[in-house]
Amino acid sequence: MRLPLIPPDQLTAEQKPLYDDMRKGIASNFNAFKVEREDGALMGPWNPWLHEPKIGRAIWDFTLAMTAEATLPDNVRQIAILVVGARFDAAYEIYAHIAVAEREGMTPERLSTLTADLKPADLSPEENVAFDVAYALSRGGVLPEPVYSLAIRTFGQHATNELIYLVGLYALVSVTLNGFNVPVPERE
Repeated sequence: MRLPLIPPDQLTAEQKPLYDDMRKGIASNFNAFKVEREDGALMGPWNPWLHEPKIGRAIWDFTLAMTAEATLPDNVRQIAILVVGARFDAAYEIYAHIAVAEREGMTPERLSTLTADLKPADLSPEENVAFDVAYALSRGGVLPEPVYSLAIRTFGQHATNELIYLVGLYALVSVTLNGFNVPVPERE
């Protein structure tokens, strides 16, 4: 880990409101995995965001908007997030979203295939499209027209936009985690 965790009693006046907002949002939206140390220091991508609170606030607001305004079903979202995490080999992202997907009933076989950066054979039509969009975008370049057109037919324009933004958000999260070598807490 390249940035030390910040205990709550060591937060600056600029970091404290962001920390409080993150803890509130984490408690209601990101509670399937370990996000803080015993002393209250935030782990995962939240710690790097706290180190740069102006940038961290913008990323956190984007994260909250993507959560609060979600229209895609969560199974579709988790497929896309795991595809991105596997592509970037972002250990904490994979750890966190395996926990979310397990809580929602995703099978170990599907999780194993997704985290191996492969396409599971048992995806629903919607999950299949989410996989293809996330897979193509996380490799760089323009999203191929057949993939984009299928996403529009499957989800409509608004939800396709959401899916593209979701892939972008989790690419940012993955780069943050990898850039700062954020470790994975032990699973209980």
